[in-house]
Amino acid sequence: MVPDIGRGSRTHGLLVYLYGPGRREEHTDAHLVGSWDGFALDPGLDPDPKVTLARLTAALDLRVKQAGDRAPAKHVWHCSVRTAPGDRRLDDEEWNAVAQRIVHATGIAPAGDPDGCRWIAVRHAEDHVHIVATLVRGDLRNPRLNYDFNKAQAECRRIEKEMGLRRLNAGDGTAAKNPSSAEKFKAERTGRPETSRETLREAVRRAVAGADSEDEFFTRLREAGVRVKLRHAPSGDALGYNVALPGDRNRDGDPVWYPGSKLAPDLSLPKIRLRLTDGAAEPSAPAVAAARTNWSPPARQRRNAVVIAEHSATLLERDEDGEAAAELVGIGELLDAVAQTSPATTRAELAAAARAFERATRSHVRAERADTRALRSAARGIVQAGGALGRGEDGGTTAMLVSTLVLVTLAAARWHSARGHAQQADASRQAAAHLRTAYRQAAATPMRMLHDQGGALPEAQRRTHEATLRAVLPEKVVRAGGMEARTDALVATLAQAERVGHDSEALLRQAIDMRELDSADDVSDVLVWRLRRIAQLPAHPGDGARRPPAATRQATAPSSRTSERNATAAAPLGIVQDPNRRSSRR
Repeated sequence: MVPDIGRGSRTHGLLVYLYGPGRREEHTDAHLVGSWDGFALDPGLDPDPKVTLARLTAALDLRVKQAGDRAPAKHVWHCSVRTAPGDRRLDDEEWNAVAQRIVHATGIAPAGDPDGCRWIAVRHAEDHVHIVATLVRGDLRNPRLNYDFNKAQAECRRIEKEMGLRRLNAGDGTAAKNPSSAEKFKAERTGRPETSRETLREAVRRAVAGADSEDEFFTRLREAGVRVKLRHAPSGDALGYNVALPGDRNRDGDPVWYPGSKLAPDLSLPKIRLRLTDGAAEPSAPAVAAARTNWSPPARQRRNAVVIAEHSATLLERDEDGEAAAELVGIGELLDAVAQTSPATTRAELAAAARAFERATRSHVRAERADTRALRSAARGIVQAGGALGRGEDGGTTAMLVSTLVLVTLAAARWHSARGHAQQADASRQAAAHLRTAYRQAAATPMRMLHDQGGALPEAQRRTHEATLRAVLPEKVVRAGGMEARTDALVATLAQAERVGHDSEALLRQAIDMRELDSADDVSDVLVWRLRRIAQLPAHPGDGARRPPAATRQATAPSSRTSERNATAAAPLGIVQDPNRRSSRR
C-alpha cells in the first residue's frame, strides 16, 4: 500500500478533478467513502454535481475562511493511497477505515478529537482512494504535520499486515524524492516518457560517473544538453548547482530549475565533491596487460573493469560496513558508465539496472573514505573509450563484464539484507534481474559459437576435458548450476587455453577459487568468462586465441598429467554419452 502526499491551494479545483472523468477517462463511479463527520455531501450521487461540488468545497473550506490570514497559503492536503498490484479489491467500508487511520496517524484528524481538520475520502477506481483535507482545525489552529509522509508510510505497513495485503518494504529516509503529481501530469501532457526530475537525476548520475574533477562534471552535464546554473558565495566559491532541461518552463516562461540535492540526497555538490576528492586512479596492471593486445579500447576497458568488479564483490562479503558502503557508490558509477556506453542491444536493460541500483547506493551506513579509485577509474576508462559496438570482441567483453556485475549486485543484495536494508536489497535484486536479461542478449552469439566449437572437438579431446571438469568441480556445484547438459562452451574454452600453453586443470581450479559460485544462475557461463579472462583469451571466440604473455602462462604452467583423469573419462559429469553426438552437430 503506497501513500502519495501533496499540498495545494485550490480545494474546488482538486474536487473537480477527482469527480471528473480524468485525463484519460480513467475515473469511474466517483463517490465518497468517508468524511470528517460521516455526513458530507457526495457530488457522485447528484445528477447535477456542480452545485453539490460548490457546497462540499464551502464545507471543507469553512475553517480556512474563518482563520483568514492565519490559514496556511497551501491549505489543501491531498493523499492518494494505492494498493499494490495483485492485492485483493477493498470495499468502500475498508477504504473508509484506511482513510480514518491515515488522517489519525498523520495528525490531520486524530481519533476522538472534535477539533480535527475537515476531510473527505473519494474513490473513483478499484485500487486507490484520495483523501482531501483542509489544514485548519476547528479551534482555528494549524495541525502539527511533522513527518506526515513517514507516519502515513508506517501506518500503511500496519494496515497491510492487518488486512492481509502485500507487505511492502518500509522506507528509511534515504530514497530520492519522488516526482509530484503535477510533474507526472506535465510529463504526460508534453509527451515525455518520464518527468524532468527523473531525466535530470539520471543525467547527473551519468555525468559524475568517473569524472576526474568538478569542471569535468559540469562540462559533461552541458555536453549532455542539460542547462546548469551555479550558486556562488560572496567569495566566488561555488556553493551548489541547479539543473534544468531545455524547453522545460513554468507558467511564467522561466526554466524549471532543480537543485542537485533535490534530485537525490547524494547528488548535492558537497557530496559529489567527496567522490571527486581522490581523483581517478592510474591504469591498473590488468589494464596495462590488456593494452598489449590489439583489442579495441572499449573491450580493453571492460576487461579491466571485470577484475575490479570481482574484487568489489569480495569486499562486499567482508564484515566492513563503512568500506562496503563506499564500494557500493563506486559500483553505481561503474553501472552508470556501462549503461551510457552500451550497444543498442543491451542499452535498455543496462540503463534499467543502473537506475534500480541507484537506490542500493544509499543507506544509513556511513561510507568511510575507503579507496574507491579503482572503481572510479574503471568507470572513467569505459566512458572515455566510448560506446561498444555490441559485436565481436566488444560484444564478448560486454557479456563478460555483465556476467560479473550480476554476481556483484547479488553480493550487494546479501550485504543489505544482512543489515535490514529492505529497499536497498530489493533494488539490488532488481538490478541483477535486468543485468541477467542484458547478459543473455550480449552473450547469445559468443556462447553459441563456443557451444558449436566444443561440440566439434575430437571425441577423445572433448572427453578428456569433460573428465577434468568432473574431477575438479564439486558435485553440488555441478548440480546447482545445471551443468550436466551444458559443458560444450566450457570444454571449448579449456581446449583453447591448453592450445596457447596453459594447464587446463590448474586454470580451472584458479577460476573456481576466485570466489563463490552458489549465486550464479549458470555456473558454466560464469566459469567460461573467468577462464577466458585469466587466460587472456578473446571474449569473442571468432577473434582467434592469441598466445598469452609468459607471466600469465607461468601461473598455470603444464603439470604432469595423471592417468586417473583419463580413466574416468567414460562418464563425464554423470551424462550418458551419445555416440552420434559429433555427427549430429554437423
